[in-house]
Amino acid sequence: MTKDAADIAETERRRAAIAWWTRLDAGAPSPAERAAFAAWLTRDPANKAAFDDICCLWGDVEIIRPQVAAPAPARRRAALRRPGRKSAAALGVACVLSFDELSIRWRANALTGAAEVRSITLDDGSRVELGPDTALATDFSGEERRLTLLRGEAYFTVAHDPLRPFRVSVAAGEVTALGTAFDIAIQGARTEVTVTRHSVRVTGAGPSVVVEAGGQSAFGKGVAAVAPYPVDADHVTAWRRGKLVFDDKPLGEVVAILARYHHGFLIIVDPSIRSRRVTGVFETRDPLSALRAIEKSLGLRAYSFGSVVLLGG
Repeated sequence: MTKDAADIAETERRRAAIAWWTRLDAGAPSPAERAAFAAWLTRDPANKAAFDDICCLWGDVEIIRPQVAAPAPARRRAALRRPGRKSAAALGVACVLSFDELSIRWRANALTGAAEVRSITLDDGSRVELGPDTALATDFSGEERRLTLLRGEAYFTVAHDPLRPFRVSVAAGEVTALGTAFDIAIQGARTEVTVTRHSVRVTGAGPSVVVEAGGQSAFGKGVAAVAPYPVDADHVTAWRRGKLVFDDKPLGEVVAILARYHHGFLIIVDPSIRSRRVTGVFETRDPLSALRAIEKSLGLRAYSFGSVVLLGG
C-alpha cells in the first residue's frame, strides 16, 4: 500500500470511529447497530486503536476495556467532548495520550495484563501482589523505600525496617506503612486504601489520616483523605483468592473491575444504568458469568460479539 493510500485508509478509519462514538453517545443502539459496531471493532486491531483515541479525546461512551491509554483528565475531556474543529490543542492532546502507555511501561518495574495476578518480592523482603492490569514502579536507591502505583490494584506486605520508611505514591496522594499489610486500589479518579494489619498513614490533598486494621480511607486529585471508616477487609481483598465481592456497589464500578479480568471490551451503552446497585460474590476466572448473573438480577440486556460485550437497560 502506498503512503497516500495508507493515509486515506487511516482517515476513513478515524471518520468511522468518530461516527460510532457519536452514535453510541447519543443513546442505546439498536440490535443491528450493536452487531455492526462489534463487527467493525473486531475486524481490525487498528479499528480498536482508532476508537480508543476518539474515546480519550471526547469521552468514553461508558466504555470499559483493557487499558491501552490512560483517560484524559476530566476537564480536558469536557473541553473536547464533542467532535468539532481540529485544533492544535486537540492534536497535542492526542499525541500526549498516545505516549501514556509507553510512559507507564517505561517507568514500571512490574506489570500485569488483563486477568493476570502476580506476586513479587522486593529487595527488602517485602511482598507485593499485583492485581490485573496493574503497573508498579519501585525505587529503593535512597533513604526510604519508595514505590509508585501507576494504575490498578496491589496488596502490600511490608518487611519491618524502622530506618527506611515504606511509601507508596499514587497520582493524587501517598500511603506510608506503619508496620503493616494493606491494599491500594485505583478506581478511576478515586483511590481506596484498605488496611488488613496494623496501620498506615494516608495523605491526599490535605491533612493525613491514620487508618487502622479493618478500616479504609479514600482520596482523589485535589481531595483530602477522608476519615477512616470500617470495611470488611476480607471482601475488599478477595481478589487475591480468586473472588470478587461487591457490597451494594454501583454497576459502573463493578463493570470496570470485571473488565480487568476480561480479554476484550465491556461497554455500557446505556449510561442511566451505571448507578444501579450490585451485591454478589463472583469468580475472577469467569467475568462473563458474573456479568450474566448481574444482567439477570438487574433485568438488563447484554449482547456478546466475540470478545465485545455491550450492556444496556
